[in-house]
Amino acid sequence: MDADVAMFPLGSVLFPAMPLPLRVFEPRYLQMLQDLLPDGPAEFGVVLIERGQEVGGGEKRFDVGTVCQVAELKVADGYLALLGEGTRRIEIVEWTSEDPYPRARVRDLPPLEWDDDLQERFDQTEALVRRTLARASEFDDLSWSPSVQLSDDPVDALWQLAAIAPLGALDQLRLLRCRTARELVDAIFAATQDAGETYDARGL
Repeated sequence: MDADVAMFPLGSVLFPAMPLPLRVFEPRYLQMLQDLLPDGPAEFGVVLIERGQEVGGGEKRFDVGTVCQVAELKVADGYLALLGEGTRRIEIVEWTSEDPYPRARVRDLPPLEWDDDLQERFDQTEALVRRTLARASEFDDLSWSPSVQLSDDPVDALWQLAAIAPLGALDQLRLLRCRTARELVDAIFAATQDAGETYDARGL
């Protein structure tokens, strides 16, 4: 069933089971939170910006994203410090409004279903991601440590593995679009392998 949802386009991809820290200062998004919070739990959709900037509006956006649920909200100097968590994936059916903030009609994408036959492939992929993170940390400041802990829930852990892999936003978006757990774990492996070769070439 389609639903009308407040949206927060960003220059990054949010995955299910991942945290989202935000500094909210634009009047349109402050208004959005003011509208959402009384109804709690406050949720909004996050989509990757295809072209344009986060601030000021007018950007072009991709059509797949993730619902973010607000977990914490603190008043800071000139902005609100928000901590959210990705919950479920959504597909944009239609952008319905930009005033006073973006809204869209969305539908939920089916959740991934875990198959225990994937465990060996998952373990291989996790090992590759952690090795590649260690290699990438020699060149770049990374958001995630190679030793970061994953969830005990296998589907959440799979999304978290997609999120911590040292990939660009477009690669991450391709992962977010995956329709099955097998497709996702294979896509994480392939994309991380490509990223590792890039870092190896930089080290020559």
